Amino acid sequence: MNTTILTSGRAQTHPNLILGICCLSLLMVSMDATIVNVALPSIRHDLAASISGLQWVIDAYTMVVASLLMLAGSIADRFGRRRVFQSGMALFMLGSLLCSVAPNIQGLVAFRIVQALGATMLNPVAMSIIANTFHEPKARARAIGVWGAVAGVSMALGPVIGGMLTESVGWRSIFWVNLPIGAAGMLLAARYIPESKAAHPRRVDPVGQLLVFTILATVTYAVIEGPHAGWSSTTIVGLFAVAACSLMALLIYEPRRHEPLIDVRFFRSAPFSSATLIAVCSFSAFSGFLFLNALYLQEVRGLSAFHTGLCTLPLALATIVCSPFSGRLVGSYGTRPSLIASGAATIVSALLMTQLTATTPIPLLLLTYVVFGIGFGMVNAPITNTAVSGMPKAQAGLAAAVASTSRQIGASLGVALAGTILSAHVHQGFAEATHPFWWLITGGGAIVLLLAWLSNTPWARGTTRHAAHLLEEELVGVTA
Repeated sequence: MNTTILTSGRAQTHPNLILGICCLSLLMVSMDATIVNVALPSIRHDLAASISGLQWVIDAYTMVVASLLMLAGSIADRFGRRRVFQSGMALFMLGSLLCSVAPNIQGLVAFRIVQALGATMLNPVAMSIIANTFHEPKARARAIGVWGAVAGVSMALGPVIGGMLTESVGWRSIFWVNLPIGAAGMLLAARYIPESKAAHPRRVDPVGQLLVFTILATVTYAVIEGPHAGWSSTTIVGLFAVAACSLMALLIYEPRRHEPLIDVRFFRSAPFSSATLIAVCSFSAFSGFLFLNALYLQEVRGLSAFHTGLCTLPLALATIVCSPFSGRLVGSYGTRPSLIASGAATIVSALLMTQLTATTPIPLLLLTYVVFGIGFGMVNAPITNTAVSGMPKAQAGLAAAVASTSRQIGASLGVALAGTILSAHVHQGFAEATHPFWWLITGGGAIVLLLAWLSNTPWARGTTRHAAHLLEEELVGVTA
Protein backbone atom coordinates (compact mmCIF):
# COMPACT_ATOMS: atom_id res chain seq x y z
CA MET A 1 0.00 0.00 0.00
CA ASN A 2 1.35 3.43 -0.96
CA THR A 3 1.59 5.54 2.18
CA THR A 4 2.99 8.64 0.48
CA ILE A 5 0.98 11.54 -0.89
CA LEU A 6 2.32 14.01 -3.45
CA THR A 7 1.46 17.65 -2.87
CA SER A 8 3.27 19.07 -5.90
CA GLY A 9 1.54 19.49 -9.23
CA ARG A 10 4.71 19.62 -11.36
CA ALA A 11 5.50 17.23 -14.20
CA GLN A 12 7.18 13.94 -13.40
CA THR A 13 10.94 14.34 -12.95
CA HIS A 14 13.30 11.59 -14.08
CA PRO A 15 14.13 9.47 -11.00
CA ASN A 16 17.88 9.55 -11.69
CA LEU A 17 17.87 13.35 -11.56
CA ILE A 18 16.20 13.23 -8.14
CA LEU A 19 18.79 10.67 -7.05
CA GLY A 20 21.59 12.97 -8.19
CA ILE A 21 20.16 15.92 -6.27
CA CYS A 22 19.81 13.83 -3.12
CA CYS A 23 23.39 12.61 -3.51
CA LEU A 24 24.59 16.23 -3.35
CA SER A 25 23.58 16.32 0.31
CA LEU A 26 25.47 13.09 0.96
CA LEU A 27 28.56 14.43 -0.84
CA MET A 28 28.49 17.58 1.28
CA VAL A 29 27.87 15.93 4.66
CA SER A 30 30.20 12.93 4.19
CA MET A 31 33.07 14.97 2.77
CA ASP A 32 32.73 17.43 5.65
CA ALA A 33 33.59 14.74 8.20
CA THR A 34 36.94 13.71 6.71
CA ILE A 35 37.86 17.27 5.75
CA VAL A 36 37.50 18.38 9.37
CA ASN A 37 39.63 15.51 10.70
CA VAL A 38 42.57 16.42 8.46
CA ALA A 39 42.33 20.07 9.56
CA LEU A 40 42.27 19.35 13.32
CA PRO A 41 45.99 20.03 13.97
CA SER A 42 45.76 23.39 12.19
CA ILE A 43 42.61 24.27 14.14
CA ARG A 44 44.40 23.31 17.35
CA HIS A 45 47.34 25.59 16.64
CA ASP A 46 45.34 28.52 15.29
CA LEU A 47 42.70 28.58 18.04
CA ALA A 48 44.98 27.36 20.86
CA ALA A 49 42.63 24.43 21.44
CA SER A 50 43.16 21.51 23.80
CA ILE A 51 42.62 17.86 22.86
CA SER A 52 39.20 18.02 24.54
CA GLY A 53 38.38 21.08 22.44
CA LEU A 54 39.15 19.11 19.28
CA GLN A 55 37.01 16.26 20.57
CA TRP A 56 34.08 18.64 20.90
CA VAL A 57 34.58 19.91 17.33
CA ILE A 58 33.78 16.36 16.17
CA ASP A 59 31.46 15.15 18.91
CA ALA A 60 29.20 18.20 19.16
CA TYR A 61 28.30 17.43 15.54
CA THR A 62 27.84 13.67 15.78
CA MET A 63 26.00 13.87 19.12
CA VAL A 64 23.35 16.25 17.76
CA VAL A 65 22.94 14.18 14.58
CA ALA A 66 22.53 10.98 16.61
CA SER A 67 19.96 12.61 18.89
CA LEU A 68 17.76 14.13 16.19
CA LEU A 69 18.06 11.66 13.30
CA MET A 70 14.71 9.93 13.88
CA LEU A 71 12.93 13.18 14.75
CA ALA A 72 13.95 14.69 11.39
CA GLY A 73 12.36 11.78 9.53
CA SER A 74 9.07 12.24 11.36
CA ILE A 75 9.07 15.99 10.70
CA ALA A 76 9.76 15.46 6.99
CA ASP A 77 6.93 12.92 6.71
CA ARG A 78 4.56 15.40 8.33
CA PHE A 79 5.55 18.76 6.81
CA GLY A 80 7.00 17.71 3.45
CA ARG A 81 10.24 16.01 2.53
CA ARG A 82 11.40 18.56 -0.04
CA ARG A 83 10.71 21.44 2.33
CA VAL A 84 12.69 19.85 5.16
CA PHE A 85 15.48 18.84 2.74
CA GLN A 86 15.85 22.45 1.55
CA SER A 87 15.73 23.75 5.11
CA GLY A 88 18.51 21.33 6.04
CA MET A 89 20.63 22.53 3.12
CA ALA A 90 20.16 26.16 4.17
CA LEU A 91 20.98 25.46 7.82
CA PHE A 92 24.06 23.36 6.93
CA MET A 93 25.32 26.16 4.67
CA LEU A 94 24.75 28.72 7.42
CA GLY A 95 26.62 26.55 9.94
CA SER A 96 29.49 26.09 7.47
CA LEU A 97 29.76 29.84 6.88
CA LEU A 98 29.76 30.52 10.62
CA CYS A 99 32.42 27.81 11.20
CA SER A 100 34.68 29.53 8.68
CA VAL A 101 34.68 32.75 10.75
CA ALA A 102 34.73 31.19 14.25
CA PRO A 103 36.82 33.44 16.53
CA ASN A 104 37.68 30.70 19.05
CA ILE A 105 37.22 26.99 19.74
CA GLN A 106 34.00 27.59 21.69
CA GLY A 107 32.49 29.42 18.74
CA LEU A 108 33.59 26.67 16.34
CA VAL A 109 31.91 24.01 18.50
CA ALA A 110 28.70 26.07 18.67
CA PHE A 111 28.64 26.56 14.90
CA ARG A 112 29.29 22.83 14.36
CA ILE A 113 26.03 22.28 16.25
CA VAL A 114 24.29 24.52 13.70
CA GLN A 115 25.80 22.37 10.95
CA ALA A 116 24.57 19.23 12.71
CA LEU A 117 21.01 20.56 12.93
CA GLY A 118 21.10 20.95 9.15
CA ALA A 119 22.67 17.52 8.63
CA THR A 120 19.84 15.79 10.52
CA MET A 121 17.44 17.09 7.84
CA LEU A 122 19.56 15.94 4.91
CA ASN A 123 20.69 12.33 4.57
CA PRO A 124 17.71 10.62 6.35
CA VAL A 125 15.24 12.79 4.42
CA ALA A 126 17.14 12.26 1.16
CA MET A 127 16.92 8.49 1.67
CA SER A 128 13.17 8.85 2.25
CA ILE A 129 12.85 10.83 -1.01
CA ILE A 130 14.82 8.13 -2.86
CA ALA A 131 12.68 5.35 -1.36
CA ASN A 132 9.53 7.11 -2.52
CA THR A 133 10.96 7.82 -5.98
CA PHE A 134 12.20 4.32 -6.86
CA HIS A 135 9.30 1.92 -6.29
CA GLU A 136 10.61 -1.12 -8.19
CA PRO A 137 12.89 -3.22 -5.92
CA LYS A 138 15.76 -3.59 -8.42
CA ALA A 139 15.75 0.11 -9.27
CA ARG A 140 15.68 1.00 -5.60
CA ALA A 141 18.59 -1.37 -4.90
CA ARG A 142 20.59 0.25 -7.72
CA ALA A 143 19.81 3.71 -6.36
CA ILE A 144 20.98 2.70 -2.89
CA GLY A 145 24.14 1.27 -4.50
CA VAL A 146 24.82 4.64 -6.16
CA TRP A 147 24.20 6.31 -2.79
CA GLY A 148 26.79 4.05 -1.16
CA ALA A 149 29.31 4.74 -3.93
CA VAL A 150 28.90 8.50 -3.48
CA ALA A 151 29.51 8.07 0.25
CA GLY A 152 32.76 6.26 -0.48
CA VAL A 153 33.94 8.76 -3.09
CA SER A 154 33.17 11.72 -0.83
CA MET A 155 35.08 10.10 2.02
CA ALA A 156 38.03 9.60 -0.35
CA LEU A 157 37.89 13.16 -1.65
CA GLY A 158 37.57 14.72 1.80
CA PRO A 159 41.12 14.17 3.11
CA VAL A 160 42.78 15.18 -0.17
CA ILE A 161 40.68 18.31 -0.73
CA GLY A 162 40.85 19.16 2.97
CA GLY A 163 44.63 18.78 3.00
CA MET A 164 45.07 20.90 -0.13
CA LEU A 165 42.83 23.70 1.19
CA THR A 166 44.28 23.65 4.70
CA GLU A 167 47.84 23.85 3.40
CA SER A 168 47.25 26.43 0.65
CA VAL A 169 44.47 28.68 1.99
CA GLY A 170 43.96 27.72 5.63
CA TRP A 171 41.63 25.52 7.63
CA ARG A 172 38.74 27.97 7.42
CA SER A 173 38.44 27.33 3.69
CA ILE A 174 37.39 23.69 4.26
CA PHE A 175 33.94 24.94 5.24
CA TRP A 176 33.57 27.05 2.09
CA VAL A 177 33.34 23.86 -0.02
CA ASN A 178 29.84 23.27 1.34
CA LEU A 179 28.45 26.59 0.09
CA PRO A 180 28.33 25.99 -3.70
CA ILE A 181 27.27 22.35 -3.24
CA GLY A 182 24.48 23.37 -0.87
CA ALA A 183 23.30 26.22 -3.09
CA ALA A 184 23.14 23.90 -6.10
CA GLY A 185 21.22 21.32 -4.07
CA MET A 186 18.67 23.87 -2.85
CA LEU A 187 18.01 25.30 -6.32
CA LEU A 188 17.77 21.91 -8.02
CA ALA A 189 15.50 20.54 -5.28
CA ALA A 190 13.14 23.50 -5.67
CA ARG A 191 13.01 22.95 -9.42
CA TYR A 192 12.91 19.17 -9.81
CA ILE A 193 11.95 17.33 -6.60
CA PRO A 194 8.18 17.04 -6.08
CA GLU A 195 6.88 17.69 -2.60
CA SER A 196 5.69 14.59 -0.75
CA LYS A 197 4.41 13.70 2.68
CA ALA A 198 3.46 10.51 4.49
CA ALA A 199 -0.28 9.81 4.49
CA HIS A 200 -0.05 8.81 8.14
CA PRO A 201 3.10 10.40 9.64
CA ARG A 202 4.39 9.19 12.98
CA ARG A 203 3.68 11.41 15.94
CA VAL A 204 6.52 13.40 17.46
CA ASP A 205 7.70 12.02 20.82
CA PRO A 206 9.12 15.06 22.70
CA VAL A 207 9.69 13.21 25.99
CA GLY A 208 11.54 10.35 24.30
CA GLN A 209 13.54 12.85 22.24
CA LEU A 210 14.56 14.79 25.36
CA LEU A 211 15.61 11.60 27.15
CA VAL A 212 17.73 10.39 24.20
CA PHE A 213 19.48 13.77 23.94
CA THR A 214 20.10 13.84 27.70
CA ILE A 215 21.67 10.38 27.65
CA LEU A 216 24.02 11.16 24.76
CA ALA A 217 24.96 14.64 25.98
CA THR A 218 25.73 13.61 29.56
CA VAL A 219 27.74 10.52 28.61
CA THR A 220 29.73 12.38 25.94
CA TYR A 221 30.50 15.30 28.25
CA ALA A 222 31.50 13.00 31.12
CA VAL A 223 33.86 10.92 28.94
CA ILE A 224 35.53 13.95 27.34
CA GLU A 225 35.85 16.07 30.48
CA GLY A 226 36.46 13.22 32.97
CA PRO A 227 40.28 13.34 32.77
CA HIS A 228 40.29 17.08 33.48
CA ALA A 229 37.56 17.31 36.14
CA GLY A 230 38.48 13.99 37.80
CA TRP A 231 36.48 10.78 37.37
CA SER A 232 35.36 10.88 41.01
CA SER A 233 34.35 14.55 40.92
CA THR A 234 30.78 15.48 41.74
CA THR A 235 30.21 16.80 38.21
CA ILE A 236 31.31 13.64 36.38
CA VAL A 237 29.60 11.23 38.78
CA GLY A 238 26.46 13.34 38.59
CA LEU A 239 26.49 13.28 34.78
CA PHE A 240 26.76 9.49 34.69
CA ALA A 241 23.94 9.29 37.25
CA VAL A 242 21.73 11.54 35.11
CA ALA A 243 22.50 9.37 32.06
CA ALA A 244 21.57 6.18 33.96
CA CYS A 245 18.32 7.69 35.27
CA SER A 246 17.43 8.99 31.79
CA LEU A 247 18.04 5.54 30.30
CA MET A 248 15.79 3.91 32.90
CA ALA A 249 13.09 6.52 32.25
CA LEU A 250 13.35 5.89 28.50
CA LEU A 251 12.96 2.12 28.95
CA ILE A 252 9.90 2.66 31.16
CA TYR A 253 8.25 5.42 29.11
CA GLU A 254 8.71 4.26 25.50
CA PRO A 255 6.85 0.91 25.73
CA ARG A 256 3.81 2.78 27.08
CA ARG A 257 3.66 5.21 24.18
CA HIS A 258 1.46 4.49 21.15
CA GLU A 259 4.06 5.68 18.61
CA PRO A 260 7.38 5.75 20.46
CA LEU A 261 10.54 7.38 19.19
CA ILE A 262 12.34 4.06 19.75
CA ASP A 263 10.23 0.91 19.75
CA VAL A 264 12.03 -1.29 22.27
CA ARG A 265 10.41 -4.40 20.76
CA PHE A 266 12.97 -4.17 17.96
CA PHE A 267 15.60 -5.17 20.50
CA ARG A 268 13.84 -8.46 21.21
CA SER A 269 15.38 -9.53 17.90
CA ALA A 270 18.91 -10.77 18.56
CA PRO A 271 20.07 -9.92 15.00
CA PHE A 272 18.68 -6.38 15.34
CA SER A 273 20.38 -5.86 18.70
CA SER A 274 23.57 -7.31 17.20
CA ALA A 275 23.38 -4.85 14.28
CA THR A 276 23.12 -1.86 16.62
CA LEU A 277 26.04 -3.05 18.76
CA ILE A 278 28.16 -3.80 15.67
CA ALA A 279 27.39 -0.30 14.36
CA VAL A 280 28.52 1.27 17.65
CA CYS A 281 31.75 -0.79 17.72
CA SER A 282 32.64 -0.24 14.05
CA PHE A 283 31.95 3.47 13.92
CA SER A 284 33.68 4.04 17.26
CA ALA A 285 36.75 2.43 15.72
CA PHE A 286 36.45 4.45 12.51
CA SER A 287 35.98 7.87 14.11
CA GLY A 288 38.72 7.27 16.70
CA PHE A 289 41.05 5.96 13.99
CA LEU A 290 40.66 9.11 11.86
CA PHE A 291 40.92 11.42 14.88
CA LEU A 292 44.15 9.95 16.26
CA ASN A 293 45.88 9.38 12.94
CA ALA A 294 45.26 12.93 11.69
CA LEU A 295 47.02 14.22 14.82
CA TYR A 296 49.76 11.57 14.72
CA LEU A 297 50.73 12.13 11.07
CA GLN A 298 51.00 15.90 11.44
CA GLU A 299 52.16 16.45 15.01
CA VAL A 300 54.45 13.40 15.43
CA ARG A 301 55.57 12.60 11.88
CA GLY A 302 55.59 16.25 10.76
CA LEU A 303 53.60 15.65 7.57
CA SER A 304 51.70 18.50 5.94
CA ALA A 305 47.90 18.51 5.87
CA PHE A 306 48.00 17.59 2.17
CA HIS A 307 50.30 14.59 2.69
CA THR A 308 48.17 13.53 5.65
CA GLY A 309 45.19 13.46 3.29
CA LEU A 310 47.14 11.36 0.80
CA CYS A 311 48.08 8.90 3.55
CA THR A 312 44.42 8.52 4.47
CA LEU A 313 43.45 7.87 0.85
CA PRO A 314 44.29 4.11 0.88
CA LEU A 315 41.82 3.64 3.75
CA ALA A 316 39.09 5.39 1.78
CA LEU A 317 39.84 3.50 -1.44
CA ALA A 318 39.73 0.15 0.38
CA THR A 319 36.35 1.13 1.80
CA ILE A 320 35.07 2.12 -1.66
CA VAL A 321 36.13 -1.24 -3.15
CA CYS A 322 34.85 -3.40 -0.29
CA SER A 323 31.47 -1.72 0.31
CA PRO A 324 29.76 -2.93 -2.93
CA PHE A 325 31.53 -6.28 -2.69
CA SER A 326 30.13 -6.72 0.81
CA GLY A 327 26.64 -5.88 -0.47
CA ARG A 328 26.86 -8.64 -3.10
CA LEU A 329 28.26 -11.05 -0.52
CA VAL A 330 25.35 -10.34 1.83
CA GLY A 331 22.87 -10.87 -1.01
CA SER A 332 24.38 -14.26 -1.91
CA TYR A 333 25.54 -15.73 1.41
CA GLY A 334 23.97 -13.69 4.20
CA THR A 335 25.68 -11.40 6.68
CA ARG A 336 28.05 -13.83 8.39
CA PRO A 337 30.93 -13.83 5.80
CA SER A 338 31.01 -10.01 5.60
CA LEU A 339 30.92 -9.60 9.37
CA ILE A 340 33.66 -12.19 9.89
CA ALA A 341 35.85 -10.40 7.33
CA SER A 342 35.13 -7.06 8.99
CA GLY A 343 35.86 -8.27 12.50
CA ALA A 344 39.05 -10.06 11.43
CA ALA A 345 40.38 -7.05 9.47
CA THR A 346 39.59 -4.71 12.37
CA ILE A 347 41.48 -6.95 14.80
CA VAL A 348 44.52 -7.26 12.52
CA SER A 349 44.74 -3.51 11.86
CA ALA A 350 44.25 -2.65 15.55
CA LEU A 351 46.94 -5.12 16.60
CA LEU A 352 49.33 -3.55 14.10
CA MET A 353 48.52 -0.12 15.57
CA THR A 354 49.36 -1.34 19.08
CA GLN A 355 52.98 -1.37 17.88
CA LEU A 356 52.81 2.23 16.67
CA THR A 357 55.88 4.37 17.40
CA ALA A 358 57.17 7.76 16.28
CA THR A 359 59.27 6.00 13.63
CA THR A 360 56.89 3.33 12.31
CA PRO A 361 57.69 2.87 8.59
CA ILE A 362 55.17 4.72 6.40
CA PRO A 363 54.59 1.67 4.11
CA LEU A 364 53.60 -0.42 7.15
CA LEU A 365 51.32 2.40 8.28
CA LEU A 366 49.65 2.56 4.85
CA LEU A 367 49.19 -1.22 4.86
CA THR A 368 47.48 -0.91 8.23
CA TYR A 369 45.18 1.76 6.80
CA VAL A 370 44.25 -0.53 3.89
CA VAL A 371 43.43 -3.42 6.23
CA PHE A 372 41.33 -1.14 8.43
CA GLY A 373 39.54 0.22 5.34
CA ILE A 374 38.70 -3.36 4.31
CA GLY A 375 37.17 -4.01 7.72
CA PHE A 376 35.15 -0.81 7.67
CA GLY A 377 34.02 -1.31 4.07
CA MET A 378 32.74 -4.81 4.79
CA VAL A 379 30.56 -3.84 7.75
CA ASN A 380 28.01 -1.32 6.45
CA ALA A 381 25.93 -3.62 4.23
CA PRO A 382 25.41 -6.30 6.92
CA ILE A 383 24.48 -3.66 9.53
CA THR A 384 21.61 -2.34 7.42
CA ASN A 385 20.58 -5.77 6.18
CA THR A 386 20.57 -7.29 9.66
CA ALA A 387 18.61 -4.36 11.09
CA VAL A 388 15.72 -4.55 8.61
CA SER A 389 15.63 -8.26 7.68
CA GLY A 390 12.57 -10.03 8.97
CA MET A 391 10.88 -6.85 10.17
CA PRO A 392 7.45 -5.78 8.83
CA LYS A 393 7.85 -3.59 5.74
CA ALA A 394 5.98 -0.75 7.45
CA GLN A 395 8.62 -0.77 10.22
CA ALA A 396 11.71 -1.21 8.02
CA GLY A 397 12.35 2.53 7.75
CA LEU A 398 12.26 2.98 11.52
CA ALA A 399 14.56 -0.02 11.99
CA ALA A 400 17.06 1.45 9.51
CA ALA A 401 16.86 4.81 11.32
CA VAL A 402 17.78 3.14 14.62
CA ALA A 403 20.76 1.50 12.89
CA SER A 404 21.84 4.89 11.48
CA THR A 405 21.51 6.45 14.93
CA SER A 406 23.72 3.67 16.32
CA ARG A 407 26.38 4.59 13.75
CA GLN A 408 26.35 8.21 14.90
CA ILE A 409 26.44 7.21 18.56
CA GLY A 410 29.48 5.07 17.80
CA ALA A 411 31.18 7.92 15.95
CA SER A 412 30.63 10.26 18.90
CA LEU A 413 31.79 7.67 21.44
CA GLY A 414 34.90 6.78 19.43
CA VAL A 415 36.27 10.33 19.39
CA ALA A 416 35.39 10.82 23.06
CA LEU A 417 37.24 7.65 24.08
CA ALA A 418 40.21 8.24 21.77
CA GLY A 419 40.83 11.75 23.05
CA THR A 420 40.29 10.79 26.68
CA ILE A 421 42.71 7.85 26.47
CA LEU A 422 45.27 10.03 24.67
CA SER A 423 45.05 12.75 27.34
CA ALA A 424 45.46 10.22 30.15
CA HIS A 425 48.65 8.66 28.71
CA VAL A 426 50.20 11.47 26.65
CA HIS A 427 53.11 11.75 29.11
CA GLN A 428 54.37 8.45 27.64
CA GLY A 429 54.66 10.00 24.19
CA PHE A 430 51.90 10.52 21.61
CA ALA A 431 52.27 7.23 19.72
CA GLU A 432 52.52 5.13 22.89
CA ALA A 433 49.57 7.00 24.44
CA THR A 434 47.30 5.71 21.68
CA HIS A 435 48.04 2.03 22.37
CA PRO A 436 45.24 1.48 24.93
CA PHE A 437 42.74 2.74 22.35
CA TRP A 438 43.98 0.23 19.76
CA TRP A 439 43.60 -2.57 22.30
CA LEU A 440 40.05 -1.34 22.88
CA ILE A 441 39.40 -1.52 19.14
CA THR A 442 40.82 -5.05 19.10
CA GLY A 443 38.15 -5.98 21.63
CA GLY A 444 35.52 -4.29 19.46
CA GLY A 445 36.61 -6.41 16.49
CA ALA A 446 36.29 -9.54 18.65
CA ILE A 447 32.73 -8.48 19.53
CA VAL A 448 31.92 -8.16 15.82
CA LEU A 449 33.26 -11.70 15.24
CA LEU A 450 31.16 -13.07 18.10
CA LEU A 451 28.00 -11.34 16.89
CA ALA A 452 28.66 -12.52 13.32
CA TRP A 453 28.15 -16.04 14.59
CA LEU A 454 25.42 -15.31 17.15
CA SER A 455 23.17 -13.25 14.87
CA ASN A 456 23.03 -16.04 12.29
CA THR A 457 22.04 -18.93 14.57
CA PRO A 458 18.58 -20.58 14.42
CA TRP A 459 17.88 -19.15 17.89
CA ALA A 460 18.62 -15.61 16.65
CA ARG A 461 16.35 -16.02 13.63
CA GLY A 462 13.61 -17.22 15.96
CA THR A 463 13.89 -14.04 18.06
CA THR A 464 13.48 -11.96 14.89
CA ARG A 465 10.28 -13.81 13.96
CA HIS A 466 8.94 -13.23 17.47
CA ALA A 467 9.78 -9.51 17.38
CA ALA A 468 8.23 -9.13 13.92
CA HIS A 469 5.07 -10.88 15.15
CA LEU A 470 4.75 -8.42 18.03
CA LEU A 471 5.22 -5.45 15.69
CA GLU A 472 2.70 -6.82 13.17
CA GLU A 473 0.14 -7.25 15.95
CA GLU A 474 0.59 -3.59 16.81
CA LEU A 475 0.12 -2.58 13.17
CA VAL A 476 -3.05 -4.68 12.91
CA GLY A 477 -4.34 -3.07 16.10
CA VAL A 478 -3.69 0.41 14.69
CA THR A 479 -5.45 -0.21 11.37
CA ALA A 480 -8.36 -2.21 12.83
